[in-house]
Amino acid sequence: MFDLANPPAGFIENPFPHYDDLLQNSPVTPQPDGSFLITRHADLNAIYRDTTTYISDKKQAFAPKFGKGTPLYEHHTTSLVFNDPPLHTRVRRIMTAALTPRALARMEPGLIATVDRLLDDMPQAPDLIEDFASTIPIQIIGNLLDIPMAERAPLRDWSLAILGALEPTLTDAQLAKGHTAVEEFKVYLQDLIARRRVDPGDPETDVLTRLINGDSNGQLTETELLHNCIFILNAGHETTTNLIGNGLALLHDHPDQKALLQNDLTLIDTTVEEVLRLRAPNQFGNRETTATVTFRGHEIPPHTNLHLCIGAANRDPDVFDDPTEFDITRHPNRHLAFAGGPHVCVGLTLARMEGRIAIERFLRRYPGYTLSDRRISGGRIRFHGYTSLPASL
Repeated sequence: MFDLANPPAGFIENPFPHYDDLLQNSPVTPQPDGSFLITRHADLNAIYRDTTTYISDKKQAFAPKFGKGTPLYEHHTTSLVFNDPPLHTRVRRIMTAALTPRALARMEPGLIATVDRLLDDMPQAPDLIEDFASTIPIQIIGNLLDIPMAERAPLRDWSLAILGALEPTLTDAQLAKGHTAVEEFKVYLQDLIARRRVDPGDPETDVLTRLINGDSNGQLTETELLHNCIFILNAGHETTTNLIGNGLALLHDHPDQKALLQNDLTLIDTTVEEVLRLRAPNQFGNRETTATVTFRGHEIPPHTNLHLCIGAANRDPDVFDDPTEFDITRHPNRHLAFAGGPHVCVGLTLARMEGRIAIERFLRRYPGYTLSDRRISGGRIRFHGYTSLPASL
């Protein structure tokens, strides 16, 4: 039996053959801890859309994992992604109002300038994660919250430590690092919020000011405000880094598709969608059952944790022709990289814009780039990407 908490050798670096096996032979897999692993696209889609039978609240699951009342527990049970209405509705409404098409259009010139500056300063033998992909989302989210440039240095490490705590299994050191990151991030944000209350920004462009102000339905509590600011950075950081890094790696490894894109850059949008499908930055979601449900012959009791394998669902042959192939012309492309239903990623348009601009402008500037054989995978089960992608320009 496949055990997500103790995966087979090589799974973290290359989980995809295992996904293909699960899709064919065990689309619903019981886990030793009583949870279930779900891989089929139709099943994930149904779960995402039924918010009565399947809830996002993780208080029950996270209490033994993090310890009730600990910093990680407080964060991950307060942030948008692991909550249901009414908190989810209130926070999402405020965030959505700050990420309108008009607001994103205003952000695009700044994003292009950030990408071009990084390309101008790129060393001849860069690490495409450290020198490019990871820097872009930190700057964009920093701009969204109007975090002073000189104060952005710790943001990436805090984000990596907090998101790393969502892995299926943790060492004591990883747990301690996550708790410390939440505490340090909160201390920083308390000071930033105090300054912003004294000197508010324009709520049309400053998401932090908008979150502080709330809307006609009320304001967030201080705890809700702090943790959803952390969430905004975390949600937009590692996933977008992975999108850009995975995209550049896939294009390098598929020279026919790279040449196709370079000859017709109008394919950049479908290219980004195919990267999201085949190498989804976030490989797993979770839900908890509220009632007994039956999936493909398995009776699943209430209060059961479900591991929703996005990476497998995006390779489901019932939905995608030639699902293991990287095809930048694929259309339609009904991938689940941004989840679905009411919890569909609130920042999906921003993420797509970052991926499109970063990959297209990199290809224009450095069409002949090559990657070395010294790539280092991200070392995560839930998040799929690289920590190092050495290249030659």
